[in-house]
Amino acid sequence: MSARVLDSAPLSRGSFPAKACASQSQLAIPQTSRPYPERRGAQSFACDAVDPDQVARLFDDVESRLGMPDVVVYNASARLRGSLIELVPAEVEYALRVSAFGGFLVAQQAVRRMLPKGSGAILFTGASASVKGYAQSAPFAMGKFALRGLAQSMARELAPQGIHVAHFVIDGGIRNPGRTEAPDKPDSMLNPDAIAETYLHVLRQPRSAWTWEIELRPWVERF
Repeated sequence: MSARVLDSAPLSRGSFPAKACASQSQLAIPQTSRPYPERRGAQSFACDAVDPDQVARLFDDVESRLGMPDVVVYNASARLRGSLIELVPAEVEYALRVSAFGGFLVAQQAVRRMLPKGSGAILFTGASASVKGYAQSAPFAMGKFALRGLAQSMARELAPQGIHVAHFVIDGGIRNPGRTEAPDKPDSMLNPDAIAETYLHVLRQPRSAWTWEIELRPWVERF
């Protein structure tokens, strides 16, 4: 499999699709803060995911330097916790813009480029909050519910036109260098490599058997 992948978060922040494809693809990683080391053929581009002009310019830049992306992934999200009456409206609005509106902007630019060739894949990273609204986590649930709705609507519209749209519900804690399982609870956290393998599996699905959504959780996670 060889593909040009446009992913919305650097590997250091848990970019599972990039990990899955990095050894065999060209990667474009838009970001807004920390520099991303250019390795495994990856190139990084600065972009504010909630700014329509910047997102459009990002796609133009990627296309001119790497070619049209075959796979586009939206990982970005903004978390905000607090009791409902204490939440700051402007902060809630920003969280919704990052978690959902940014996904729309990125998807719109991707679809405009994929439709003429009748192929491509657009993947959205969700969370437990995509299907469950937790107490004191209304902004995150609102954004993730909206992103899931966007993915579902897009899948129904675009699958008949050759574009595979999929949403991934990442339900559980993710293992990382600063956060690992206790010795008495093996495999109680999601392994990033296992998540990456699932993204790659979905990308490889034949169009006679596409999925639009998949849930991933550790074997001991309640749901």
